[in-house]
Formats: sequence, C-alpha cells, structure tokens
Amino acid sequence: MKITLLCILQFASVIVFSQTIETKFEKSYGKETPTYFEIIDWWKKLDEQSAKIKMHTMGMTDAGYQLHLILINNNQEVTLNSIKKSDKRIIFINNGIHPGEPDGIDASILLARDIVSNKLKLADNVILAIIPVYNIGGCLNRSANYRVDQNGPEEFGSRGNSQNLDLNRDFIKNDSKDSKAFIEIFHLLNPDVFLDNHVSNGADYQHVMSLISTQHNKLGGEMGEYLNKIFEPTIYTKMKQKGYDLIPYVNSFGETPENGWPEFWDAPRYSSGYAALWNTFSFIAETHMLKPYDQRVKATYDLMNCIIDFTSKNSTILKTLRDKTKLAIKTQQNFTISWELDRSKNSTILYKGFKSEHKLSEISQKSRLLYDRTKPYEKTIPFYNFYKPKTIVSKPKAYIIPQGWWKVIELLKLNKIQMTQFKKDTLIEVEVYRIDDYKTTPRQYEMHHPNTDVKISTSVKKIKFRKGDWYISMNQTANHFLIETLEPQSEDSYFSWNFFDAVLSQKEGYSAYVFEDIAATYLNTNSILKQKLEQRRNSDSSFVKNGRAQLNFIYENSPWYEPDYLKYPIYRVK
Repeated sequence: MKITLLCILQFASVIVFSQTIETKFEKSYGKETPTYFEIIDWWKKLDEQSAKIKMHTMGMTDAGYQLHLILINNNQEVTLNSIKKSDKRIIFINNGIHPGEPDGIDASILLARDIVSNKLKLADNVILAIIPVYNIGGCLNRSANYRVDQNGPEEFGSRGNSQNLDLNRDFIKNDSKDSKAFIEIFHLLNPDVFLDNHVSNGADYQHVMSLISTQHNKLGGEMGEYLNKIFEPTIYTKMKQKGYDLIPYVNSFGETPENGWPEFWDAPRYSSGYAALWNTFSFIAETHMLKPYDQRVKATYDLMNCIIDFTSKNSTILKTLRDKTKLAIKTQQNFTISWELDRSKNSTILYKGFKSEHKLSEISQKSRLLYDRTKPYEKTIPFYNFYKPKTIVSKPKAYIIPQGWWKVIELLKLNKIQMTQFKKDTLIEVEVYRIDDYKTTPRQYEMHHPNTDVKISTSVKKIKFRKGDWYISMNQTANHFLIETLEPQSEDSYFSWNFFDAVLSQKEGYSAYVFEDIAATYLNTNSILKQKLEQRRNSDSSFVKNGRAQLNFIYENSPWYEPDYLKYPIYRVK
C-alpha cells in the first residue's frame, strides 16, 4: 500500500512538472519569447520543483526590480556563501543585456529545463550561474517594433535600460544600478568562464552564429595562448560537429566581408573585456539577426552546451591557468594600456556568404547594397586576430587617491580593491602626471564626453597627503583592473570617462588691473622669467601683440598659478 501511494505521488509530481516545464518559446513553435514577469515566474517554479536549481535575489537595478541569479548544480545545493569554497568550475552566463536580443533568455530556460528533467547531464565538476534577464528596464519596455531588421521573435524588449543606457558600455563607468549589481555578482562568483548572449547586426551571410572571444593578446600570458590555440578552436570544432559553421564576429573593414576583418576589440567597457581584467575566459555569442528565431535559440543552446562540455573536460587546466595568472599578475612589472592591430599576422577562416550587389534605391534613386540569397558562396578569407602593444606603462609600487574623489573610490570598493587609509597626514615622494593635451568627443556617448588622445608629462614631487586618503598597493590580483582604470591614457580609464574633469578647468584667477602691478614687480625681480618672456615675444608675433596673453604668461609661470589645474589627482608611488 505504501509503495503504491509513493508511486502515485511520484507520478502526480511528474504530471505537474510536465505541465509547467514547457516554455512559451515551445508553445509558440519558436515564435515568441516570454515577458519579464513570465520569465521570473517560470524560474521560480523550476526552483520549487528541483533541488538542482536555486534562484537568488541580488542587487537593485534602475528599473526598481532586483536582479536574479540562478545557480544550477548537479549533485548538491550551492549557497551564495559556499560558492567560493567550491572546487568546481563556475560558468557565468548573462542574458538580456540587450532585451531585443532575447535568444539567450530562451536558450537558458531550455537548458535548465533539460538539466532538471535529466535530458541533459550537467557534469559534477561544473556550476552554472545564470542571470535570466540583466536589463530589466529594457525587458519591460516591450514592443513588436524594435529592431526592425531582426527576424523574430514577435515582440521583445528594447536596447536601452531604464536610464536609456546601453549596459554593454557600462562595466567600467557604472552609471547604472544594474552594472553595480552585476559587478557584485561577478566578484561573488569569480567565474572561470563567462558568456554573454547577443544577436548581431551587419552583413547577410549563411552562418547562424558568430563568436567574440576576448582578445587573446590582451588577455596575455598562458591564458591568452590557451584561449587562442586550444579553447576557442575546440569550441569551433564542437559546434561544427553539431552542424554549425561558427565564425568570428563579422567586423568587416568595408560594407562586405570578402576581404576579411579584424577581431573585435573588446575594451573593458564591454562585458567580455571587463571579465578578462579578472582573468576569466570570456565570450560573447552573436547569433545572426536574419535567421529565424528558433534557429538562433537552438544555436545559443548548443554553444552553451559546447562551452559547458569543454569546461568540464578541461577543469583542471583551466583552474591551473587562472591560479598561475593571478599569482603572476601580482608581480608583473609592465602593462600594455593601448594596442594596435598587427596586419602582418592573420589566421584564415572559411566564410560562407551571399553575393553582394547594388541597385537603385526606390527611395533615393541612389545606389544601395543588397545580398542575393540565391547566390551563396564560400571563400577562405583572412582574419586579423593579432594585436601588438602601442603604449606600455610600468607598474608603480602603489597609487594614492585623495579621499575627495569619492565617486572613484566607491567604484574601486565595488570591485573589491584592497586599499588602506592613511591614519595621519603623511608626506610622500610620488610621481605626478600633468595632462598636457586631450581631445573630448563633441557629442555625448552614454551620458559622457570621453577624453581621448591623452598626452601627459611626469614630474616627481613630495606631496602631503591627509589622514583618510587612500593607499592602493600594487601587489594584488586586481593589478590589471587598476592599471586600466587609473592610468589616464588607458582607453577606459576613469579619466577617459570624465571622473576627473574638474581638474581640466581653472578655479583660481586674477583681476587684470590688479595683477598688472603685481606682475610687473615680480617680473623685475625674476630675470629667468623675464628672459623666457622675451624669447616668447621674439618667436610669436601674435603673442607680442596681445597684452593679456603676456600678462597670463607671467601668471602661469608664477607661484600664484593654480597648482591643481591639469594635475591628474591620482599619484604613483615608485
């Protein structure tokens, strides 16, 4: 009787489970993707039905809803407190950073369902960590009219978040609550492998899926070599076995890709570029926008399976490489902060395209591009995936940042940087940067006007720092992140993102009619300055005609000139 009752209860549980396990994607025959609330409700039900799934509520987003984190483990429940103690490889999957590209949202649901129902066996040495929807605000802003050139699903979210930010540009500047919540999750997980699921724009071609791997030269060392020669090629082979001709993200030199293209440069502002700063093998999946939605979701599902399989089978070497890199980066002396494409090197790929043609536009009667799908072709083309160092800086012993720059200090704390505060006023000899030149974009970019082409000069001075200022030793695994954010010439430095723009304008000045007499007295007692002034007059005809310019020249070369103007406010201890 007991056995019969147990069987009945188990059978009833299976019936309930089978009724809720089918997804909206499947019910619509691959035409629809669920709403935000349907997504979260589905994951909650799966959590209730299986011990393999644990759904956690994490940090707040700009949309007013908290992020969720799904942990999937095959043989025992993993808590947030115990995950760092686990000896399993952690694969972190991010979905819906652009909710108009929901392929990963549905593919992850299908993946988890198949693991729970034992259709798919998750290896015991792997933990999956999944953000079901990252850009909640964009997911809530749903329409059938976004991404007009994308082939399904019928309705989906928008690219911008609740501040209309592109979250895949926000991993350094952190203007959104979303990105702050993500970074807390990232450091909690310390993932071995990271995948961000997207859909591409651009040329029309036969391939369903393309892939961005974090740039191997930038990742560097043994990890970069392993990524370029083993990890990435093996993923390509595994996808080929599943029927996919995977190619690198199509980043064409021109309007058609036949002549090859350079590898996408995933700067730290992007998810994979950010993850690489923390010695994580990082990828961005890019399904092709013109392929049917069901094909794209299936390709994303299969790519995740390939990454899971590789990670499981190579668990030991992945851990060893990351551990060695973390140790090495503590003592690494030189870091590259800018790179340039090396056109002398390339690999080759088999590109499967459609013949491109031009005809007159029905709108403008001017020439327009189109692809003829009745004329497919295959061509071996060059892929330029090597970059070489352009600017190299030496690592200081430490950085010092005055406490007044609290916005930057908060971001450093968010990224778990080890810092200490001076317990008393302290005089230290440091390297001081002066901003000699820079360019600022005339139009805003993601709520900023980034500074580029930064030129600096260096001097050595003794500076008195106050009690409470922050000392950041450069003997930590965060060294790569610190160099990228604190060196002003780095492309995604905090200086580039305008956190220090206050030093680019003068706060002190003078009334010319008062300073005239002070300047005359000072000039008469300073023969060196008088000589410099005469040299300038002799070499610059416009200067000699401009009385205010000459007065300002004296001011700029006097002790009254504002010392903090153009002085970069982070100091290097040698």
